[in-house]
Amino acid sequence: DQNRLAMLLAVLNRHGGLFTGDQDVFLNVVGGVKVLETSADLAVLLAVVSSLQNRALPKELVVFGEVGLSGEIRPVPSGQERIAEAAKHGFLRAIVPRANAPKQAPKGMEVIPVDKLSDALEAL
Repeated sequence: DQNRLAMLLAVLNRHGGLFTGDQDVFLNVVGGVKVLETSADLAVLLAVVSSLQNRALPKELVVFGEVGLSGEIRPVPSGQERIAEAAKHGFLRAIVPRANAPKQAPKGMEVIPVDKLSDALEAL
């Protein structure tokens, strides 16, 4: 959704300190996948940051969370189940909303709970 992307980029500017107004930002997801919920917000922003900094995100990293207008990272449905499934598929690190973080991370996975966009940017 173009409007959602514009809002996310505005939040990145205000609460992440990264200006994208002079950039062309295109969002593409893998074939056969449709992003129908806001749980991809944080992943989208970290992908944009990765591109702006010309630094690839680690392939063993999984990210999810809804991003609010004030830069807060909101929980998503089935968050702990998503983390467990990601661990089964070999992901070693997860940046997730604090409210979705399990009390104990799955074996072999580091779970990084975040409250704000700035926390997620620091975790990179």
